[in-house]
Amino acid sequence: MYSFEPNEEQQMLVDAVGKYANNDLRPAAHDAEEGRELPKKLVSKGWEIGLLQASIPEAYGGFGERSAVTGALAVEEMAFGDLAGALAVMTPSLFATPILLAGSEEQKQEFLSKVIEGDWSPYTAALIEYAFDFDANDLRTIAKADGSDYVLSGEKAFVPYAKDAEAILVYANLDGMTQGFIVPKGAAGLSVSEEREMLMSLNALPMYRVKLDNVKVSASSRLGGASGHNFELALASMRIASASAALGVAKASLEYATTYAKEREAFGVKIAQKQAIAFMLAEMATEIEAIRLLTWEAAWMLDTGNDEAVKQAYLAFTGAADMVMMVTDRGVQILGGHGYIREHPVEMWMRNGRGFAMLTGLAIV
Repeated sequence: MYSFEPNEEQQMLVDAVGKYANNDLRPAAHDAEEGRELPKKLVSKGWEIGLLQASIPEAYGGFGERSAVTGALAVEEMAFGDLAGALAVMTPSLFATPILLAGSEEQKQEFLSKVIEGDWSPYTAALIEYAFDFDANDLRTIAKADGSDYVLSGEKAFVPYAKDAEAILVYANLDGMTQGFIVPKGAAGLSVSEEREMLMSLNALPMYRVKLDNVKVSASSRLGGASGHNFELALASMRIASASAALGVAKASLEYATTYAKEREAFGVKIAQKQAIAFMLAEMATEIEAIRLLTWEAAWMLDTGNDEAVKQAYLAFTGAADMVMMVTDRGVQILGGHGYIREHPVEMWMRNGRGFAMLTGLAIV
């Protein structure tokens, strides 16, 4: 038997994240999306909550221990406020968490304190590739051994804050295995697109294409050192984070649609009393609860070293991608014509929901 009842520390962290999501992220979300920019103060305030710092041991400059369950709880709360803002706040985790999970002792000592001590700084990671058949376990970006070094060649897409990144954790195919390589800012052969990615949503989050033209890195830059690392565990953490973020977006749409349905009248009655609307709301809530349980179970398995964690994370991610699209689409439907205009956030949540099928690698717990 196990329980998902948050302990006191988890609840305190989740409450702090929820307060930030409701009071800061949500009010700024519309203008940030329309203006294609997140206020720096907004991101800094989210960083100061210490979500990443709380998952790093004191030996590396943090003040806690990593827990995938805690991360899942917090990511859902933050994405409930705004997905783009949540991903921005968590971008340094894309770099730091894999190092914590799989890095060598030297890599942990060198990089973790740099990332988490002080203000938010743009450390990031590059996994996604611009291909219709993108597979994180079969990358087209190639790493080849060159004496005591490695040479990286390929192109990455949707890399958050790549333009200003202090370092990028680049994932590449090394002899059929996906491996991470720490590429420092200004490395020869590393180039970032001048223009940002143009997407259906997440326009407030600056994302770029990254090209690697025979970028040479030392053997010590390979995540985990000479022996490398098990990418499946990092991928499972990414999938759990994506599923958690999808839950946050879906919950936001459900709550907004429910409130609207209780207030909106048609033919003399509240539309929430209409059977068709009530059934939609019930189905939305049911799907959210089902995927939440699946996601929490995957996170718990990851924390406890269960052999089924990787499979469970995949199920949670694929289920969440379908669930969030259904829920956010229903949110727009329930608002009727109002759902299609930008005065209401449900249309943005639907656009955000469409992106989860390709969001692997933009969040990690």
